[in-house]
Amino acid sequence: MKAMDLGAACNGETRESAAGAAAHPKAARTTKRRSVASRLIGRLLDAYGGPPVRVVLWSGEEVAASERPPLATVRLRDRRVLLELLWDPDLAFGDAYSEGRIEVEGDLARFLESVFCSARAGRRRGLPWPGLPRLSWLADPIEEARRNIHHHYDVGNDFYRLWLDERLVYTCAYFPDPAAGLEQAQLAKMDHVCRKLALRPGEEVVEAGCGWGSLALHMAERYGVRVRAYNLSSAQIVHAREEARRRGLEAQVSFVEDDYRNITGRYDAFVSVGMLEHVGRDQYAALGRVIARALKPEGRGLLHSIGRARPQRMNRWLVRRIFPGAYIPSLKEMMDVFEPENLAVLDVENLRLHYARTLEHWLERLERAAARIRAAYDERLVRAYRLYLASSIAAFRTGSCHLYQIVFSRAGNDRIPWTRAHVYGAD
Repeated sequence: MKAMDLGAACNGETRESAAGAAAHPKAARTTKRRSVASRLIGRLLDAYGGPPVRVVLWSGEEVAASERPPLATVRLRDRRVLLELLWDPDLAFGDAYSEGRIEVEGDLARFLESVFCSARAGRRRGLPWPGLPRLSWLADPIEEARRNIHHHYDVGNDFYRLWLDERLVYTCAYFPDPAAGLEQAQLAKMDHVCRKLALRPGEEVVEAGCGWGSLALHMAERYGVRVRAYNLSSAQIVHAREEARRRGLEAQVSFVEDDYRNITGRYDAFVSVGMLEHVGRDQYAALGRVIARALKPEGRGLLHSIGRARPQRMNRWLVRRIFPGAYIPSLKEMMDVFEPENLAVLDVENLRLHYARTLEHWLERLERAAARIRAAYDERLVRAYRLYLASSIAAFRTGSCHLYQIVFSRAGNDRIPWTRAHVYGAD
């Protein structure tokens, strides 16, 4: 099923789930109510709106979450998994799945999609126990950012080469045609960004959070601009510099291993693709000050980020195990980057379904490379990234997450395109 069809299916399932919940207030039902464990699983599933799944306990006892046919079977391998799920469901599910103590039989992404839809329909009524308290602490923002980036991106370039595209673009692709391949779509995304920025030869561009350097190199090579790109990941910077040398672009592109808050100089364009999610909600004003300081009077910029339709908390497992320090803002929260510095938003585009399709490609490639990843690293890494990618697919299919591209400039800048013809004319 295509991402677009799945989104429609989720909306239908949400209505069905809501109707089912009204008819059956206790959605979670068991085939045999013989144990305390089955009753506790029933309460947990009911708290998530009664998704159409079947749970099999370590004893063989089965619990059906709904009267609808199950989309998947979830097997709990031991009693400890149940206790952990009751205490902190988000963190415990991710850890136990990564360790092989939870197995999901069926399409993992569709299973997670059904859970997201049911939880939303039932408004995730909450667990009948307090759960784990949320902890926070003070830290130096730049040092904390450095640690967080190293945690995820310095796993090793060889790992990401196994399942990303040939340019190592680790952000949402742009599919002019839903049937386009990943390489074609990532190239189209970079052109889409460059056209939105209306880049002209000889201009100076600064990029915050450049990944493996693909966009910076593309801007220089295809649009004739000079780029200064910042990133905290040592592994990514090494690769980017090697690529610049290999392609003869060292004179046009410089890669700086430093935090975006240390950007210096004045530029015609500012671009950041996939970094805002790592910035942290309390640092948006600081990012806005950096942009205002870096842009020339007639400068313009583009911010590309995962977002929400409304503010909500991050999944604890993703924050703890995959993206430490991450926060996905709502579009309203993103405005805190622009408004204090009198930066005017010119254009907003939502590429939600494009990201769902991108993630589908990544997961397919990860599965094809699973044996090689397992041999080079371990089984837990394969399972953790499978869960991360599948849950992300589900989030974008169901509208739990969106992908916003925001074009902006100084409020009084008149040197801006009159129409959008420059963006879509080449698609």
